[in-house]
Amino acid sequence: MSSRSSSHRPRRSDTIAPMDNVIETVAETAAKAAGKVKEVADKVAASVTPAPLPNDRPTLMALHRAARHKRDNAPLMSHERAEAAGEIERIEVHIAAIERAMDPPLV
Repeated sequence: MSSRSSSHRPRRSDTIAPMDNVIETVAETAAKAAGKVKEVADKVAASVTPAPLPNDRPTLMALHRAARHKRDNAPLMSHERAEAAGEIERIEVHIAAIERAMDPPLV
């Protein structure tokens, strides 16, 4: 009876080949999905243009203070906090550019 049961058991090579196909199909599907996600993210990023910043330092400092307040009040690890941090960065870069352009530069 043991010889009969072993004849009905599939050989290992018969089960590995279909799994290789499944793995390959999953990898292809994941690659296509990642490409689509990147495409959509690029479109969203391109469509969102931040408002231009003013060129006077006092107004920029007020915007910087408001952005810091927004960041500090947002929950940790939240999308809102990340957006506020990005806005702070953008304002600081603009302030630095204005200060470097002063005669004499503040930097």
